[in-house]
Amino acid sequence: VQLQASGGGLVQPGGSLRLSCAAPGSSASDMSWYRQGPGQQRELVATITRLGGTNYAGSVKGRFTISRDNAKDTADLQMDGLKPEDTAVYYCNAAVVIYGGRLYSDVWGQGTQVTVSS
Repeated sequence: VQLQASGGGLVQPGGSLRLSCAAPGSSASDMSWYRQGPGQQRELVATITRLGGTNYAGSVKGRFTISRDNAKDTADLQMDGLKPEDTAVYYCNAAVVIYGGRLYSDVWGQGTQVTVSS
């Protein structure tokens, strides 16, 4: 089982991008976005529970917004006010996914590159 991530790209500083993560045909619990910059460790960016509770890394609070649509099994990350230091590969994660009657834990999507540069 793998989540499907999309929406990365190249944007100028101050610009916006929206990332989307889909878990088609499944039910996911907490969903999160992580990122890994060049030469850095993967870090948690934002988390949203199935009931809509959210948590953000301090570096993105006030600029990024995570949301989800349980009916579509998607979790989006709206990124505004992007900075060069936001440049990274972004990964989506689901703590638990129920798919085909089976339970899977710690499920990841493929990374999507976000580059913030003038």
